[in-house]
Amino acid sequence: MKQYKSITMILAVAVLVATMASPALAGKKTGKKRGGDAIPAHPSDLKYPDLKFTVPEAKDYRHQLSNGIPVYIAEDHAFPLVDISITLRIGSFVEQTDDGLKQGVAPFTGSLMRQGGAGGKTAEEFDEAVDFLGTTMGSYTGGTQAGASMNSTTMVLGESLDLFFDMLKNPAFEQARIDIRKAELLENMKQRNDDAQNIAGREWNWLMRGEKHFSSRVSTADSVNAITRDDLVSFHRKYWTPSTMMIAVSGDVKPEEILKDLEARFEGWDTVQVDVPWPPPAPAFTPKPGVYHVEKDIPQGRVRIGHLGVQRTDWADPDLFALQIMNDVLGGGGFTSRLVKRIRSDEGLAYSAGSRFGIGEYWPGTFMMLYQSKSETVAYAAQIAVQEMKRIMNEPVSESEVETAKASFVDTFPGRFDSAQAVAGTFMDDEFMGRPADYWQKYQERMGAVTAEDVRRVAKKYLDPEKLVFLIVGQWDDIKPGDSDGRASMKEFFDGAATELPLRDPLTLKSMQ
Repeated sequence: MKQYKSITMILAVAVLVATMASPALAGKKTGKKRGGDAIPAHPSDLKYPDLKFTVPEAKDYRHQLSNGIPVYIAEDHAFPLVDISITLRIGSFVEQTDDGLKQGVAPFTGSLMRQGGAGGKTAEEFDEAVDFLGTTMGSYTGGTQAGASMNSTTMVLGESLDLFFDMLKNPAFEQARIDIRKAELLENMKQRNDDAQNIAGREWNWLMRGEKHFSSRVSTADSVNAITRDDLVSFHRKYWTPSTMMIAVSGDVKPEEILKDLEARFEGWDTVQVDVPWPPPAPAFTPKPGVYHVEKDIPQGRVRIGHLGVQRTDWADPDLFALQIMNDVLGGGGFTSRLVKRIRSDEGLAYSAGSRFGIGEYWPGTFMMLYQSKSETVAYAAQIAVQEMKRIMNEPVSESEVETAKASFVDTFPGRFDSAQAVAGTFMDDEFMGRPADYWQKYQERMGAVTAEDVRRVAKKYLDPEKLVFLIVGQWDDIKPGDSDGRASMKEFFDGAATELPLRDPLTLKSMQ
């Protein structure tokens, strides 16, 4: 034991001596030079060279299978892992354009492809086979796209691909798993009104796009119960075909080998063109300005204030870059943004506040200012939000605010390509959305060109106080009069007129009043 103590003491002394002799550590206090370079006396004095980042080009990663499917491949041999992602131009929107489809069939099919067994295996057998390989895989159908993904180690890539393509081509849609999924959805429905955020999201979508557009439709107990296994089989057979697929592959692969593997598994899979309208249909609905409220017994009011945003028609449109900077200054930039500073930091009215300006691909997005505040201060916070909206429209924005916002976009831009998976996925998304090949090459330049005058100009052009929709979930009788200091009340908006939206039954979505 004494020997171990002696050795420990010797090591400790050696470390102490080395530390005292270290020019790096000694220099921190004295400012001495190390290797000819002066060591800064304070971290704030550290200087870094400019980051030089070369944007990769899609053409260097793009390949094409014999059936026409584009495949983006980004190699990364650091670890023996492979990621594969498949995206299709189908989604819930086809339920709106195909009279033979029931509501909810598209997303139900997407989830049950993975959960319901495949390739002659029961659901349990398929799960066990995937788990045995240490592979993960999933599938989904969203609003405007569907997809499937797989992550596997290199050593079991072949076996994993076999299971993956069984899931894609021959899902079993086991009835027992369908029943389990229905039960899960119905149980989740019962909790819809427990969270004010869920209520606000549902009602906001309806106020912006109406209740009939696929992007705002909400399932009910009846619509879920109406879905049958035959519906899933029919949807899969008709829409999950290679004709609208795109593939991204990344990781420990060689392009020529993985392309050969994919070719073999697509062989014999019919690539007949599926009749899918593209782009997805836009909402035929115009929001009506005003104040809307939903009664909910909660201590804080949950608030959304906004109107429709814009739709992207030209990827090079300078207004779209200026709008992102404008929103960052207004409320999207976290603690540096105006809404956070005034509503949260200066007045202490809310723990969180912010804004979003939606730039839609297929129809206009939504501009929204949002926060939560005590019932009596909801009106005062709303007053501040509208004031800040008008101020950014009518007053010059400071250069420091614009530079801070621009830096948040420009300096973090390389992160979009920080992995092989990100590279392949980004370029696949580009082709899916029709984003031009030079978009990323010119992104930093276009974002960096935004000026303070551009910010004020687009704010004045695209923000409109006369079109504002206010949605408030909370105790209206406590919210309406405002605070006891008389700083603001809901009477100052639309002359105090307000429309009550009924709290809806969570299973039927019918009014509970």
